Amino acid sequence: MKKSQSKKRFSKHILLSIMAMILFTMLAGCSSADEAEATEDKEETKRPILIQGPMPIEAETFAERLENVKVEESGSTYEFYIGTVDGYPVIVSKTGKGMENAAASTAIAIEKYNPAAIINQGTSGGHDPELNVFDIVLGERTVNIGSMKTGDRAAGEGIEPTEWKPMDVMASEGSAGEDPNAEKARYYEGDADLLAAANAVKDSYTKGKIVEGTIGSADLWNNEVDRINWFHENYGTSVEEMESASVAMISKAYDVPFLAIRILSNNKTNDGAYNADTAVANQEYVYEVVKEYIASLESE
Repeated sequence: MKKSQSKKRFSKHILLSIMAMILFTMLAGCSSADEAEATEDKEETKRPILIQGPMPIEAETFAERLENVKVEESGSTYEFYIGTVDGYPVIVSKTGKGMENAAASTAIAIEKYNPAAIINQGTSGGHDPELNVFDIVLGERTVNIGSMKTGDRAAGEGIEPTEWKPMDVMASEGSAGEDPNAEKARYYEGDADLLAAANAVKDSYTKGKIVEGTIGSADLWNNEVDRINWFHENYGTSVEEMESASVAMISKAYDVPFLAIRILSNNKTNDGAYNADTAVANQEYVYEVVKEYIASLESE
């Protein structure tokens, strides 16, 4: 009798042990699954870095370096290459040329992808005779050089572009003339952390020098050297292009960190001839900037 009871107790002990092991395994599995899910959720909640380029030559080289890429389109113009760099989400946006396209593409991207930062990059024409083709300007400031108010002149009194005044469309919601600040140029400051990342990897770029400066934007293509010099003297512009200031305006409206990075593809002030290879060179440098910025985000 005692022997039978002992066997029963032993069998019961084994059964309880097996059940405990099964329960422990299930809990451990759930824990691992929960941890994996939490890690996955954390990866998904990382806000992407948005890199913009107006034309295919200014966007596709960077897009080719993304990993795990998928392409999304919005409308017939705006393309977004969604992937990763060093495991961090990065989106390359082909915005199309011009202020309106750049602004629209930026607003779409912010609403749809909620980026942590925006870098608008591409080629530009030089305004500073001290800068050469393949030099790169980091946008310490960007400014719209196409938003202007002309003088009050009657028929036959001529046209005087050098007397035109800046018109800041963000100065007030009232009519022109109500706010004295509306006749001042608005400069958008480049984000300090993005500038720090760009400066940290300057030595990686060997095709020219890298400087901080003022990037002017407008739906204009200035080939008159006297006009270029006028902007350089009155606005402090280092280069001109057709997108960055509108992106800066939209980024500021949404409070998204922004930086423009532009390479000189030509410079009429010192006879610097156009070179299409600059577009690729700039993207290669911006790729290093993005990696540096990602490292700074991951260390926080």
